[in-house]
Amino acid sequence: MSFIEIKPPPGFMQHGTDLESEGRWRDGSLVRWHEGSMRPIAGWIDRVGSAIYAAPARGMIAWNSNSTQWIAAGTYTHLYSTTSTGTTTDITPIGYTAGLLDAAVNTGYGGGAYGTDFYGQSRPDTGNYSEATTWSLDTWGQYLVACAPTDGKIYEWQLDPLVPAAVVAGAPVDNLGLVVTENRFLFALGAGGDPRKVAWSDFEDNTIWTASSTNQAGDTILQSAGQIVAGVRTEGQTLILTDQDAHRAVYVGAPFVFQFDRVGSSCGLVARKALSDTPRGVMWMGQRGFFAYDGSSVSEIPCAVHDLVFNDINPAQISKCWAVTNGQNGEIWWFYPSSTSDDCDSYVAFDYTENHWLIGKLSRSAGVDRGVFRAPIWASAGGRIYNHETGFNYDGLPVYAETGPFRIGAGDNLAVITKMIPDELNLGDVTMTLKTRLYPNADEASHGPYTLTDPTSVRVQGRQVRMRLDANTQTSWRVGKFRFDVTQGGGR
Repeated sequence: MSFIEIKPPPGFMQHGTDLESEGRWRDGSLVRWHEGSMRPIAGWIDRVGSAIYAAPARGMIAWNSNSTQWIAAGTYTHLYSTTSTGTTTDITPIGYTAGLLDAAVNTGYGGGAYGTDFYGQSRPDTGNYSEATTWSLDTWGQYLVACAPTDGKIYEWQLDPLVPAAVVAGAPVDNLGLVVTENRFLFALGAGGDPRKVAWSDFEDNTIWTASSTNQAGDTILQSAGQIVAGVRTEGQTLILTDQDAHRAVYVGAPFVFQFDRVGSSCGLVARKALSDTPRGVMWMGQRGFFAYDGSSVSEIPCAVHDLVFNDINPAQISKCWAVTNGQNGEIWWFYPSSTSDDCDSYVAFDYTENHWLIGKLSRSAGVDRGVFRAPIWASAGGRIYNHETGFNYDGLPVYAETGPFRIGAGDNLAVITKMIPDELNLGDVTMTLKTRLYPNADEASHGPYTLTDPTSVRVQGRQVRMRLDANTQTSWRVGKFRFDVTQGGGR
Protein backbone atom coordinates (compact mmCIF):
# COMPACT_ATOMS: atom_id res chain seq x y z
CA MET A 1 0.00 0.00 0.00
CA SER A 2 1.01 3.70 -0.06
CA PHE A 3 -0.28 7.05 1.11
CA ILE A 4 -4.04 7.16 1.66
CA GLU A 5 -6.03 10.33 2.16
CA ILE A 6 -8.46 10.72 5.03
CA LYS A 7 -10.79 13.69 5.07
CA PRO A 8 -14.10 13.14 6.87
CA PRO A 9 -16.86 15.44 5.62
CA PRO A 10 -17.80 18.44 7.80
CA GLY A 11 -20.10 17.99 10.78
CA PHE A 12 -20.80 15.24 13.27
CA MET A 13 -22.70 12.06 12.58
CA GLN A 14 -23.70 9.74 15.38
CA HIS A 15 -26.22 6.97 14.95
CA GLY A 16 -26.05 3.53 16.50
CA THR A 17 -22.71 1.71 16.54
CA ASP A 18 -19.25 3.10 15.86
CA LEU A 19 -19.22 1.46 12.43
CA GLU A 20 -22.40 3.29 11.42
CA SER A 21 -20.36 6.51 11.60
CA GLU A 22 -17.52 5.04 9.55
CA GLY A 23 -15.56 7.75 7.82
CA ARG A 24 -17.30 10.60 9.70
CA TRP A 25 -16.59 12.77 12.69
CA ARG A 26 -18.51 11.09 15.51
CA ASP A 27 -17.87 13.01 18.72
CA GLY A 28 -16.39 16.32 19.80
CA SER A 29 -16.98 19.69 21.38
CA LEU A 30 -16.38 23.36 20.61
CA VAL A 31 -15.34 22.85 16.99
CA ARG A 32 -17.01 23.89 13.74
CA TRP A 33 -16.28 23.72 10.01
CA HIS A 34 -16.13 26.39 7.37
CA GLU A 35 -15.57 25.67 3.69
CA GLY A 36 -14.45 22.15 4.55
CA SER A 37 -11.82 22.86 7.22
CA MET A 38 -12.22 22.26 10.94
CA ARG A 39 -11.55 25.12 13.33
CA PRO A 40 -12.29 25.96 16.95
CA ILE A 41 -15.47 27.70 17.93
CA ALA A 42 -14.32 31.05 19.29
CA GLY A 43 -14.38 31.42 23.08
CA TRP A 44 -15.95 33.84 25.50
CA ILE A 45 -15.22 36.53 28.06
CA ASP A 46 -17.15 37.45 31.19
CA ARG A 47 -19.00 40.64 30.28
CA VAL A 48 -19.35 42.00 33.81
CA GLY A 49 -16.81 40.02 35.84
CA SER A 50 -19.23 38.56 38.37
CA ALA A 51 -22.65 36.91 38.60
CA ILE A 52 -25.45 39.40 38.01
CA TYR A 53 -28.41 37.02 38.42
CA ALA A 54 -29.21 35.07 41.55
CA ALA A 55 -30.54 32.11 39.53
CA PRO A 56 -30.30 30.85 35.94
CA ALA A 57 -31.78 33.24 33.39
CA ARG A 58 -34.42 31.48 31.31
CA GLY A 59 -35.30 34.12 28.79
CA MET A 60 -33.22 37.04 27.48
CA ILE A 61 -33.61 39.93 25.05
CA ALA A 62 -31.40 42.79 23.87
CA TRP A 63 -32.68 46.03 22.34
CA ASN A 64 -31.95 49.69 21.70
CA SER A 65 -33.82 52.58 23.18
CA ASN A 66 -33.22 56.10 21.96
CA SER A 67 -30.13 56.48 24.11
CA THR A 68 -29.21 53.12 25.68
CA GLN A 69 -28.51 49.51 24.78
CA TRP A 70 -30.39 47.15 27.09
CA ILE A 71 -30.39 43.51 28.10
CA ALA A 72 -33.33 42.04 29.99
CA ALA A 73 -33.44 38.58 31.52
CA GLY A 74 -35.85 36.69 33.73
CA THR A 75 -35.23 34.05 36.37
CA TYR A 76 -37.86 32.05 38.18
CA THR A 77 -38.03 34.75 40.89
CA HIS A 78 -36.96 38.00 39.22
CA LEU A 79 -36.86 40.16 36.13
CA TYR A 80 -33.68 42.17 35.50
CA SER A 81 -32.46 44.91 33.20
CA THR A 82 -28.79 45.52 32.38
CA THR A 83 -27.22 48.45 30.56
CA SER A 84 -24.34 48.19 28.09
CA THR A 85 -21.94 49.16 30.90
CA GLY A 86 -23.09 46.26 33.10
CA THR A 87 -25.34 48.14 35.54
CA THR A 88 -28.02 45.63 36.53
CA THR A 89 -31.34 46.59 38.09
CA ASP A 90 -34.06 44.45 39.63
CA ILE A 91 -37.25 45.41 37.77
CA THR A 92 -39.39 42.54 39.11
CA PRO A 93 -43.05 43.59 39.05
CA ILE A 94 -44.77 44.12 42.36
CA GLY A 95 -47.07 41.15 42.88
CA TYR A 96 -45.18 38.83 40.53
CA THR A 97 -45.79 35.20 41.49
CA ALA A 98 -42.46 33.36 41.63
CA GLY A 99 -42.27 30.21 39.56
CA LEU A 100 -40.14 27.07 39.64
CA LEU A 101 -36.37 26.76 39.41
CA ASP A 102 -36.73 23.18 38.20
CA ALA A 103 -39.54 21.30 36.55
CA ALA A 104 -41.41 18.91 38.81
CA VAL A 105 -43.89 16.09 38.58
CA ASN A 106 -46.44 16.25 41.36
CA THR A 107 -46.85 12.65 42.43
CA GLY A 108 -47.41 13.35 46.08
CA TYR A 109 -50.64 13.64 48.02
CA GLY A 110 -53.35 14.86 45.68
CA GLY A 111 -51.10 14.63 42.67
CA GLY A 112 -52.75 11.71 40.91
CA ALA A 113 -55.94 9.73 40.66
CA TYR A 114 -57.44 8.71 44.02
CA GLY A 115 -56.96 5.02 44.79
CA THR A 116 -54.03 4.40 42.46
CA ASP A 117 -52.15 1.24 43.49
CA PHE A 118 -52.05 -0.31 46.96
CA TYR A 119 -51.30 1.48 50.18
CA GLY A 120 -47.54 1.45 50.85
CA GLN A 121 -46.56 1.00 47.18
CA SER A 122 -44.88 3.79 45.24
CA ARG A 123 -47.18 5.60 42.87
CA PRO A 124 -46.38 5.48 39.15
CA ASP A 125 -45.05 8.70 37.64
CA THR A 126 -48.41 9.94 36.38
CA GLY A 127 -48.82 13.17 38.32
CA ASN A 128 -49.16 16.68 36.94
CA TYR A 129 -46.08 18.11 35.23
CA SER A 130 -45.03 21.61 36.29
CA GLU A 131 -42.50 23.18 33.94
CA ALA A 132 -39.49 25.23 34.96
CA THR A 133 -40.22 28.94 34.70
CA THR A 134 -39.21 30.65 31.49
CA TRP A 135 -39.91 34.19 30.28
CA SER A 136 -41.46 35.40 27.05
CA LEU A 137 -39.80 38.76 26.31
CA ASP A 138 -40.34 41.27 23.50
CA THR A 139 -40.26 45.02 22.85
CA TRP A 140 -43.19 47.40 22.53
CA GLY A 141 -41.55 50.34 20.85
CA GLN A 142 -38.74 51.22 23.25
CA TYR A 143 -40.37 49.45 26.16
CA LEU A 144 -40.00 45.88 27.40
CA VAL A 145 -43.02 43.55 27.59
CA ALA A 146 -42.75 40.30 29.52
CA CYS A 147 -44.75 37.27 30.60
CA ALA A 148 -43.87 34.13 32.56
CA PRO A 149 -46.40 31.28 32.15
CA THR A 150 -46.16 30.32 35.81
CA ASP A 151 -47.38 33.85 36.68
CA GLY A 152 -49.54 34.55 33.63
CA LYS A 153 -49.66 38.37 33.69
CA ILE A 154 -48.36 40.65 30.94
CA TYR A 155 -45.96 43.31 32.19
CA GLU A 156 -44.41 46.40 30.66
CA TRP A 157 -41.23 48.18 31.74
CA GLN A 158 -40.76 51.76 30.59
CA LEU A 159 -36.97 52.00 31.06
CA ASP A 160 -36.97 53.79 34.42
CA PRO A 161 -34.54 51.92 36.72
CA LEU A 162 -36.38 53.28 39.75
CA VAL A 163 -39.77 51.94 38.63
CA PRO A 164 -40.32 48.18 38.25
CA ALA A 165 -42.27 46.59 35.44
CA ALA A 166 -46.03 46.87 35.86
CA VAL A 167 -49.10 45.00 34.68
CA VAL A 168 -50.41 46.14 31.30
CA ALA A 169 -53.84 47.58 32.00
CA GLY A 170 -56.68 45.64 30.40
CA ALA A 171 -54.48 42.77 29.23
CA PRO A 172 -55.66 39.17 29.71
CA VAL A 173 -54.31 37.21 32.67
CA ASP A 174 -53.35 33.55 33.03
CA ASN A 175 -51.39 33.68 29.75
CA LEU A 176 -48.71 31.28 28.56
CA GLY A 177 -46.63 33.86 26.71
CA LEU A 178 -46.62 36.80 24.33
CA VAL A 179 -45.23 38.02 21.04
CA VAL A 180 -45.36 41.41 19.30
CA THR A 181 -46.26 41.24 15.61
CA GLU A 182 -44.41 43.11 12.87
CA ASN A 183 -47.34 45.50 12.53
CA ARG A 184 -47.54 46.45 16.21
CA PHE A 185 -50.14 44.21 17.77
CA LEU A 186 -49.45 42.45 21.07
CA PHE A 187 -50.45 38.78 21.08
CA ALA A 188 -51.32 37.05 24.35
CA LEU A 189 -50.80 33.30 23.89
CA GLY A 190 -52.97 30.87 25.83
CA ALA A 191 -54.93 33.96 26.81
CA GLY A 192 -57.11 33.92 29.89
CA GLY A 193 -56.24 30.36 30.79
CA ASP A 194 -57.42 28.84 27.49
CA PRO A 195 -54.41 26.93 26.11
CA ARG A 196 -55.59 27.33 22.49
CA LYS A 197 -56.65 30.98 22.61
CA VAL A 198 -54.78 33.84 20.98
CA ALA A 199 -55.91 37.35 21.97
CA TRP A 200 -54.51 40.55 20.52
CA SER A 201 -54.55 44.18 21.51
CA ASP A 202 -55.61 47.09 19.39
CA PHE A 203 -53.16 48.44 16.81
CA GLU A 204 -50.36 50.27 18.66
CA ASP A 205 -52.33 50.27 21.91
CA ASN A 206 -51.59 47.38 24.26
CA THR A 207 -54.19 48.54 26.82
CA ILE A 208 -57.23 47.87 24.56
CA TRP A 209 -58.20 44.19 24.29
CA THR A 210 -61.98 44.21 23.98
CA ALA A 211 -63.08 44.18 20.35
CA SER A 212 -65.38 46.94 19.12
CA SER A 213 -66.23 48.74 15.89
CA THR A 214 -63.66 51.43 16.74
CA ASN A 215 -60.61 49.21 17.28
CA GLN A 216 -58.85 46.11 15.92
CA ALA A 217 -58.56 44.08 19.11
CA GLY A 218 -59.79 40.49 18.96
CA ASP A 219 -59.16 36.86 19.70
CA THR A 220 -59.42 33.42 18.20
CA ILE A 221 -59.24 29.78 19.24
CA LEU A 222 -56.70 27.76 17.28
CA GLN A 223 -58.13 24.69 15.58
CA SER A 224 -55.63 22.37 17.16
CA ALA A 225 -55.57 19.27 19.32
CA GLY A 226 -52.54 20.71 21.07
CA GLN A 227 -51.81 23.52 23.47
CA ILE A 228 -49.96 26.71 22.59
CA VAL A 229 -46.30 26.63 23.58
CA ALA A 230 -44.77 29.77 22.02
CA GLY A 231 -44.86 32.24 19.16
CA VAL A 232 -42.24 34.07 17.13
CA ARG A 233 -42.26 37.01 14.76
CA THR A 234 -40.97 36.21 11.30
CA GLU A 235 -41.02 37.94 7.93
CA GLY A 236 -44.53 39.20 7.20
CA GLN A 237 -46.29 36.95 9.71
CA THR A 238 -46.31 35.45 13.18
CA LEU A 239 -45.74 31.73 13.72
CA ILE A 240 -47.49 30.09 16.67
CA LEU A 241 -46.41 26.61 17.75
CA THR A 242 -48.39 24.20 19.87
CA ASP A 243 -47.12 20.94 21.27
CA GLN A 244 -48.70 19.29 18.21
CA ASP A 245 -48.65 21.62 15.20
CA ALA A 246 -47.79 25.00 13.68
CA HIS A 247 -50.07 27.94 12.80
CA ARG A 248 -49.38 31.25 11.09
CA ALA A 249 -51.12 34.53 11.71
CA VAL A 250 -51.23 37.08 8.88
CA TYR A 251 -52.68 40.57 9.21
CA VAL A 252 -55.68 41.01 6.83
CA GLY A 253 -57.39 44.07 8.34
CA ALA A 254 -61.02 44.55 9.36
CA PRO A 255 -63.28 42.81 10.07
CA PHE A 256 -61.20 39.68 10.86
CA VAL A 257 -57.93 41.55 11.52
CA PHE A 258 -55.84 38.32 11.44
CA GLN A 259 -56.14 35.16 9.41
CA PHE A 260 -54.91 31.98 11.09
CA ASP A 261 -53.87 28.91 9.08
CA ARG A 262 -52.37 25.62 10.17
CA VAL A 263 -49.12 25.18 8.22
CA GLY A 264 -47.69 22.05 9.79
CA SER A 265 -48.73 18.98 11.79
CA SER A 266 -46.85 16.47 13.94
CA CYS A 267 -44.18 19.11 14.49
CA GLY A 268 -44.94 20.35 18.00
CA LEU A 269 -42.48 22.50 19.96
CA VAL A 270 -40.69 20.72 22.83
CA ALA A 271 -40.20 23.77 25.10
CA ARG A 272 -41.19 27.45 25.16
CA LYS A 273 -37.71 28.76 24.36
CA ALA A 274 -36.63 26.05 21.89
CA LEU A 275 -37.28 28.11 18.73
CA SER A 276 -35.55 30.94 16.90
CA ASP A 277 -35.99 32.93 13.72
CA THR A 278 -33.07 32.63 11.28
CA PRO A 279 -32.32 33.95 7.78
CA ARG A 280 -33.53 30.55 6.54
CA GLY A 281 -36.83 30.70 8.44
CA VAL A 282 -38.00 29.72 11.91
CA MET A 283 -36.36 26.59 13.29
CA TRP A 284 -37.24 24.64 16.40
CA MET A 285 -36.74 21.46 18.39
CA GLY A 286 -39.71 19.11 18.39
CA GLN A 287 -40.49 16.11 20.52
CA ARG A 288 -38.27 13.79 18.44
CA GLY A 289 -36.76 15.94 15.71
CA PHE A 290 -35.95 19.40 14.35
CA PHE A 291 -38.18 21.48 12.10
CA ALA A 292 -38.06 24.57 9.89
CA TYR A 293 -40.73 26.91 8.57
CA ASP A 294 -39.82 28.77 5.37
CA GLY A 295 -42.78 31.17 5.33
CA SER A 296 -45.19 28.78 3.66
CA SER A 297 -44.71 25.24 4.98
CA VAL A 298 -43.00 23.16 7.66
CA SER A 299 -40.36 20.53 6.92
CA GLU A 300 -38.28 18.29 9.14
CA ILE A 301 -34.55 18.99 9.16
CA PRO A 302 -32.60 15.75 8.63
CA CYS A 303 -30.38 15.38 11.67
CA ALA A 304 -27.17 13.34 11.66
CA VAL A 305 -26.95 13.35 15.48
CA HIS A 306 -30.63 12.66 16.18
CA ASP A 307 -30.06 9.53 18.29
CA LEU A 308 -27.37 11.15 20.39
CA VAL A 309 -29.50 14.19 21.27
CA PHE A 310 -32.89 12.65 21.89
CA ASN A 311 -31.55 9.67 23.78
CA ASP A 312 -29.55 11.98 26.04
CA ILE A 313 -32.06 14.70 26.99
CA ASN A 314 -33.22 14.65 30.61
CA PRO A 315 -37.01 14.34 30.07
CA ALA A 316 -37.81 15.68 33.53
CA GLN A 317 -36.13 19.03 32.70
CA ILE A 318 -36.95 19.26 29.00
CA SER A 319 -38.84 22.54 29.53
CA LYS A 320 -35.43 24.25 29.96
CA CYS A 321 -34.35 23.58 26.36
CA TRP A 322 -33.74 26.80 24.46
CA ALA A 323 -32.49 28.02 21.10
CA VAL A 324 -30.46 30.96 19.84
CA THR A 325 -29.39 32.02 16.35
CA ASN A 326 -25.66 32.55 15.85
CA GLY A 327 -26.02 34.61 12.69
CA GLN A 328 -22.39 35.52 12.05
CA ASN A 329 -21.62 31.80 11.61
CA GLY A 330 -24.87 30.77 9.94
CA GLU A 331 -25.92 28.51 12.84
CA ILE A 332 -28.78 27.88 15.23
CA TRP A 333 -27.88 26.38 18.62
CA TRP A 334 -30.07 24.39 20.97
CA PHE A 335 -29.02 23.91 24.58
CA TYR A 336 -30.48 21.03 26.57
CA PRO A 337 -30.02 19.26 29.91
CA SER A 338 -28.32 15.93 29.37
CA SER A 339 -29.42 12.77 31.14
CA THR A 340 -26.98 13.45 33.99
CA SER A 341 -27.86 17.12 34.53
CA ASP A 342 -30.77 19.26 35.73
CA ASP A 343 -29.47 22.30 33.83
CA CYS A 344 -28.60 22.83 30.17
CA ASP A 345 -25.07 21.44 29.91
CA SER A 346 -25.01 20.27 26.28
CA TYR A 347 -25.67 21.75 22.86
CA VAL A 348 -26.56 20.68 19.36
CA ALA A 349 -26.20 23.19 16.54
CA PHE A 350 -27.21 23.21 12.89
CA ASP A 351 -25.11 25.05 10.30
CA TYR A 352 -27.91 26.10 7.95
CA THR A 353 -25.51 27.57 5.36
CA GLU A 354 -23.35 24.45 4.91
CA ASN A 355 -25.93 21.90 6.13
CA HIS A 356 -24.16 19.99 8.87
CA TRP A 357 -24.47 19.46 12.63
CA LEU A 358 -22.32 20.33 15.65
CA ILE A 359 -22.42 18.88 19.17
CA GLY A 360 -20.65 19.58 22.42
CA LYS A 361 -20.67 20.41 26.09
CA LEU A 362 -21.35 23.94 27.34
CA SER A 363 -23.54 25.17 30.20
CA ARG A 364 -25.71 28.09 29.10
CA SER A 365 -29.29 28.94 30.16
CA ALA A 366 -30.34 31.86 27.91
CA GLY A 367 -28.89 34.20 25.31
CA VAL A 368 -29.24 36.52 22.34
CA ASP A 369 -27.54 36.83 18.99
CA ARG A 370 -25.25 39.70 18.06
CA GLY A 371 -26.94 42.76 16.59
CA VAL A 372 -27.68 45.20 19.37
CA PHE A 373 -24.26 44.28 20.74
CA ARG A 374 -21.21 43.33 18.68
CA ALA A 375 -21.04 39.78 20.09
CA PRO A 376 -23.62 37.15 21.03
CA ILE A 377 -24.43 37.35 24.74
CA TRP A 378 -25.20 34.09 26.54
CA ALA A 379 -25.82 33.48 30.24
CA SER A 380 -24.48 30.68 32.40
CA ALA A 381 -26.53 28.75 34.93
CA GLY A 382 -24.40 30.49 37.55
CA GLY A 383 -25.83 33.91 36.67
CA ARG A 384 -22.93 35.32 34.63
CA ILE A 385 -23.25 36.75 31.13
CA TYR A 386 -20.57 36.27 28.48
CA ASN A 387 -19.60 37.81 25.18
CA HIS A 388 -19.28 34.78 22.92
CA GLU A 389 -17.40 34.28 19.66
CA THR A 390 -14.63 36.33 21.28
CA GLY A 391 -11.03 35.17 21.80
CA PHE A 392 -10.15 31.59 22.69
CA ASN A 393 -10.85 31.21 26.39
CA TYR A 394 -12.86 28.07 27.19
CA ASP A 395 -12.67 28.00 31.00
CA GLY A 396 -10.82 24.70 30.84
CA LEU A 397 -13.36 22.86 28.66
CA PRO A 398 -11.80 20.46 26.13
CA VAL A 399 -11.80 21.40 22.45
CA TYR A 400 -11.66 18.19 20.42
CA ALA A 401 -13.08 16.06 17.64
CA GLU A 402 -13.03 12.30 17.19
CA THR A 403 -13.91 10.18 14.17
CA GLY A 404 -15.71 6.93 13.81
CA PRO A 405 -13.54 4.06 12.52
CA PHE A 406 -11.82 3.96 9.15
CA ARG A 407 -11.17 0.60 7.60
CA ILE A 408 -7.63 0.43 6.33
CA GLY A 409 -7.72 -1.03 2.85
CA ALA A 410 -10.41 -3.70 2.51
CA GLY A 411 -10.20 -4.48 6.21
CA ASP A 412 -9.17 -8.10 5.59
CA ASN A 413 -5.53 -7.67 6.50
CA LEU A 414 -3.63 -5.88 9.18
CA ALA A 415 -2.29 -2.55 8.10
CA VAL A 416 0.66 -0.67 9.55
CA ILE A 417 0.69 3.14 9.65
CA THR A 418 4.20 4.56 9.76
CA LYS A 419 3.74 8.24 8.89
CA MET A 420 1.11 10.98 9.00
CA ILE A 421 1.20 14.08 6.86
CA PRO A 422 -1.09 16.68 8.41
CA ASP A 423 -2.89 19.54 6.69
CA GLU A 424 -2.73 22.30 9.31
CA LEU A 425 -2.65 26.06 9.17
CA ASN A 426 0.11 26.06 11.79
CA LEU A 427 1.80 22.80 12.76
CA GLY A 428 1.51 21.98 16.45
CA ASP A 429 -1.85 23.65 17.10
CA VAL A 430 -3.49 20.25 17.64
CA THR A 431 -2.38 16.85 18.82
CA MET A 432 -3.40 13.57 17.22
CA THR A 433 -4.27 10.32 18.99
CA LEU A 434 -4.80 7.14 16.94
CA LYS A 435 -7.05 4.40 18.26
CA THR A 436 -6.89 1.01 16.59
CA ARG A 437 -8.86 -2.24 16.70
CA LEU A 438 -8.46 -5.62 15.06
CA TYR A 439 -12.24 -6.18 14.99
CA PRO A 440 -15.26 -3.92 15.64
CA ASN A 441 -15.82 -5.28 19.15
CA ALA A 442 -12.23 -5.96 20.07
CA ASP A 443 -10.30 -4.00 22.66
CA GLU A 444 -9.11 -0.65 21.42
CA ALA A 445 -5.47 0.40 21.61
CA SER A 446 -4.58 4.08 21.97
CA HIS A 447 -1.42 5.59 20.46
CA GLY A 448 -0.20 9.11 21.15
CA PRO A 449 -1.01 11.89 21.48
CA TYR A 450 1.37 13.04 18.76
CA THR A 451 2.35 16.65 18.28
CA LEU A 452 2.05 16.95 14.53
CA THR A 453 5.04 17.66 12.34
CA ASP A 454 5.46 17.35 8.60
CA PRO A 455 5.69 14.35 8.44
CA THR A 456 4.84 12.76 11.80
CA SER A 457 6.45 9.38 12.45
CA VAL A 458 4.20 6.77 14.09
CA ARG A 459 3.95 3.01 14.14
CA VAL A 460 0.52 1.52 14.77
CA GLN A 461 -1.33 -1.43 13.31
CA GLY A 462 -4.91 -2.63 13.07
CA ARG A 463 -7.77 -3.28 10.69
CA GLN A 464 -9.55 -0.08 11.61
CA VAL A 465 -8.40 3.22 13.08
CA ARG A 466 -10.02 6.23 14.69
CA MET A 467 -8.54 9.73 14.96
CA ARG A 468 -8.87 12.13 17.84
CA LEU A 469 -7.75 15.75 17.52
CA ASP A 470 -7.26 17.88 20.63
CA ALA A 471 -6.55 21.61 20.60
CA ASN A 472 -3.03 22.21 21.78
CA THR A 473 -3.15 26.01 21.67
CA GLN A 474 -5.73 28.68 22.28
CA THR A 475 -5.51 30.04 18.75
CA SER A 476 -7.54 30.08 15.56
CA TRP A 477 -6.17 26.81 14.20
CA ARG A 478 -7.32 25.07 11.02
CA VAL A 479 -7.27 21.39 10.09
CA GLY A 480 -8.01 19.93 6.65
CA LYS A 481 -7.22 16.47 5.31
CA PHE A 482 -4.65 13.93 6.51
CA ARG A 483 -2.52 11.46 4.58
CA PHE A 484 -1.32 8.22 6.13
CA ASP A 485 1.61 6.12 4.90
CA VAL A 486 0.19 2.60 5.12
CA THR A 487 1.75 -0.79 4.44
CA GLN A 488 -0.21 -4.03 4.39
CA GLY A 489 0.51 -6.77 6.89
CA GLY A 490 -0.82 -10.28 7.25
CA GLY A 491 -4.32 -11.52 8.00
CA ARG A 492 -3.64 -12.24 11.69
